[in-house]
Amino acid sequence: MKADIAIIGGSGVYDASMLDNVKEIEIDTPFGKPSDAITIGSFGDLSVAFLPRHGKGHRISPSKLNSRANILALKKLGVTRILSASAVGSLKPELKPLDIVIPDQIFDRTRLRESTFFDEGIVVHTGFADPFCPEMNIMLAGITKKLGYRVHTRGTYVCMEGPQFSTRAESKVYQKLGFDIIGMTALPEAKLAREAEMCLSIIATVTDYDVWHEEDVTIDIVIQNAMKNEEAVRNIIKEAITKISLDRKCVCANALNGAILTAPDKIPVETKRKLYDLIGKYLPEKN
Repeated sequence: MKADIAIIGGSGVYDASMLDNVKEIEIDTPFGKPSDAITIGSFGDLSVAFLPRHGKGHRISPSKLNSRANILALKKLGVTRILSASAVGSLKPELKPLDIVIPDQIFDRTRLRESTFFDEGIVVHTGFADPFCPEMNIMLAGITKKLGYRVHTRGTYVCMEGPQFSTRAESKVYQKLGFDIIGMTALPEAKLAREAEMCLSIIATVTDYDVWHEEDVTIDIVIQNAMKNEEAVRNIIKEAITKISLDRKCVCANALNGAILTAPDKIPVETKRKLYDLIGKYLPEKN
């Protein structure tokens, strides 16, 4: 089966009920299995894949997500564009709970995660200056405004390790550094999508003011507000699917062009096999 577009569902977006003619498929990758079976269904004329980031029942912690398997599984299905839903905390007073943010930058505070496909016998330096797809970000910002939701069309997402929430000291430092929102799942997902030459943009839903606001963050508050935002996220995604062009002119589409430093004849055969879905088009035919 093939899919054109993928939805990665986070807190508050757990199922693919917006799709018709659905079928669940199991996919294996050289990096293991993704978080769960992938649901493929139709939305108008398009084939859409849905992957619950944390698995059905929200059973996988952010630090334990097999993001390499998640992204590669979608790549193997033919996906070129990913809409990622993510619940976040706010680091600014003007970013209020139930607001929506389309972040354009990210700051990495993770430390326990595999963040590249290219770590065995191959060196690849992929550009990541603009970590989210500029084309899709513009589209999502316009759609969210049109639908009447309170939206912030830019912002820096600081990705922390978790699974614990921030200390007050950490939260205040992040705020003073000028970051806008905080979450646990945007990385390495965005880095891997870029390495896979896939477009990824995040629809970030604000669930709380992080603890800089002198209010404790509880999972009850996070889940309650994530569920309140579920309808908004679904409406945005539905509209976005009808607007997405599969003709890509963004930096994401050819992110590996010129980025592979290892000579093709020096890449181990097993590495070529393992990564063929990612680098095959850059290898000489005889390889």
